[in-house]
Amino acid sequence: MDSKASAHWEGGLKDGKGKVATESGVLDADYSFKQRFEGAPGTNPEELIGAAHASCFSMALSMILGDAGYTPTSIDTKARVTLKQSDGGFDISTIHLDVEAVIDGADEAAFKKAADTAKANCPVSKVLNAEITMDAKLK
Repeated sequence: MDSKASAHWEGGLKDGKGKVATESGVLDADYSFKQRFEGAPGTNPEELIGAAHASCFSMALSMILGDAGYTPTSIDTKARVTLKQSDGGFDISTIHLDVEAVIDGADEAAFKKAADTAKANCPVSKVLNAEITMDAKLK
């Protein structure tokens, strides 16, 4: 199974601009230096990585809980992706997942075990070489 996305860039780093899109058409957005480094409205690569990680993790957690006999009512995951300047330029140094879930009949130990397993094994976690931390709460 392949998923495809593309990016187009024109101009220099600070004065240039780009377009990022997915083959499905669900994403077709502008991006720029100002959006990535200066807080201008719009998307940036780190935000897109965060969205991919949060959605992948939520699906993995749902599967793991299902395998353990639980059906989640809801799973809400937020990903905070940290971009830091380093000697070699910039690095994505950490990703922190904040997870809140409503799961009838689940206890804290079963939930934490499932969340830790999902964090370690969702495909996006596996592909990222950043420290990934998490706070998981059963509501």
